[in-house]
Amino acid sequence: MEFDVVIVGGGPAGLSAAIRLMQQAKAAAKELSVCLVEKGSEVGAHILSGAVFEPRALNELIPDWQQQGAPVTVPVTHDDIYLLKNGQSATKLPGFAVPKTMHNSGNYIVSVANLCRWLAQQAEQLGVEIFPGFAASEVLIENNVVKGIVIGDMGLDKHGQPKDSYVPGMELRAKYTVFAEGCRGHLGKQLIKHFKLDEGKSPQHYAIGFKEIWDVPAAKHHAGLVVHSAGWPLASDTAGGGYLYHAENQQIVVGLIIDLSYSNPHLNPFEEFQRYKQHPVISQYLSNGKRVSYGARAIAKGGLNSLPKMSFNGGLLIGCDAGTLNGAKIKGNHTAMKSGMLAAETLFNTISNADEGGQDLTAFADAIKNSWLYDELYRSRNFSAAMHKFGTFWGGAFNTLEQNWFGGKLPFTLKDNSHDYAQLKLASEAPVINYPKPDNVLNFDRLSSVYLSNTNHEEEQPCHLKLANSQIPVSVNLPKYNEPAQRYCPAGVYEIVQNENNEPQFQINAQNCIHCKTCDIKDPSQNITWVTPEGAGGPNYPNM
Repeated sequence: MEFDVVIVGGGPAGLSAAIRLMQQAKAAAKELSVCLVEKGSEVGAHILSGAVFEPRALNELIPDWQQQGAPVTVPVTHDDIYLLKNGQSATKLPGFAVPKTMHNSGNYIVSVANLCRWLAQQAEQLGVEIFPGFAASEVLIENNVVKGIVIGDMGLDKHGQPKDSYVPGMELRAKYTVFAEGCRGHLGKQLIKHFKLDEGKSPQHYAIGFKEIWDVPAAKHHAGLVVHSAGWPLASDTAGGGYLYHAENQQIVVGLIIDLSYSNPHLNPFEEFQRYKQHPVISQYLSNGKRVSYGARAIAKGGLNSLPKMSFNGGLLIGCDAGTLNGAKIKGNHTAMKSGMLAAETLFNTISNADEGGQDLTAFADAIKNSWLYDELYRSRNFSAAMHKFGTFWGGAFNTLEQNWFGGKLPFTLKDNSHDYAQLKLASEAPVINYPKPDNVLNFDRLSSVYLSNTNHEEEQPCHLKLANSQIPVSVNLPKYNEPAQRYCPAGVYEIVQNENNEPQFQINAQNCIHCKTCDIKDPSQNITWVTPEGAGGPNYPNM
């Protein structure tokens, strides 16, 4: 099938690009064929975000979004920010000690999954063809030009052989292809390497973000209240922080973000999140509540210093596939949307001039440079590096000083040129962390949590977690790092088990995978590659 533009990914960036393309085509009375493919079972099924939402880009994209019924209805009423000293005590920070980027007046508490479902409706009404349940498995590259994508085969058994339900993949060809897969996109990763888009840039840096949704009694719910925290349960050399947002319908969303630059191989991010909920600042809102949803996702947080070149022959890289999140704000939805809108404007101008496709649209870089998106990322360029270099407390102090006194325009740029996966100490050199057993009231085990993510994969299909060398987990990672995949995976995908000879064996439970991409990022041997499983597999988040 052939189109003018193919967009990979139905998140905020991809949908904003699709809508803006068709808005321009309609205004100019031009014919334009735009196709968007989404690997989730429906648009929104794989979307997970906090989220406090800044409506700046939405105001530009659909100015009458409130009249159109956008699911953006809970304005932030109050911000509380705490420094958690230990498992019992905390200090509430006064306003002057909070960076301006953390002030949320004018923002909303939203489900980004539901926002994307609504954006998909707007796109379809404009004529965008949306194909959910289809995973883009390959990039079509001919003569060093991206020509489109290949939709993966459906109905293969675990050996890669066709079953009775086999449906061969399809080529979707386009003048231009836009990649909006989200953080650590499978194809985006390949494109960055193939076209050397990250030359001269700092390595991308990542975090893992957890989220749960709780139904709570009316007395515990204060719609619009935003709580952020730093410190406990994370060690001083582990960057990250927690959040708790009072959403609509007597629901609270709670989560913890942990930078994947952490050094202790014994650290278990999932268990750190479970501990976090035990702190009185957090548990006061969750007690007598019921957990109804769980998920986790990697976050690209390197910012401007790690932002690759976003154009190449025949295509563009947008949103979190490139890394447009504003770390100092802990927000990436509005920046992803803006990158998609700028991409659409660049594409439409090019295609309108009878362009046959295949160019390197370098004008996209100029469009970004001249926008508020670049200004935001520039002002926040030091955030990630400061947190890594100075730790949570002093890094936070530096960020507050830079944002509140210098407006993000200090006359120097901090950089962190290390790789997150290379930061682990040897297991023998790091303290073992003993985590409490789940009480099934506030803290839970991984498998019961995965159940709440509605994760499902066709059982008889090729494993989508590829090992470059099947021996490395046991021969290298186990003796050196006590195989950290057992702990950093938030879904219990990886285990060390004993085989019939009572020898350690690496087991992959691919059925559990919630597509967070942490293994692809944090494996110290860089031996694991995440690829797309069969379309519609993975989590089915109802309103994350």
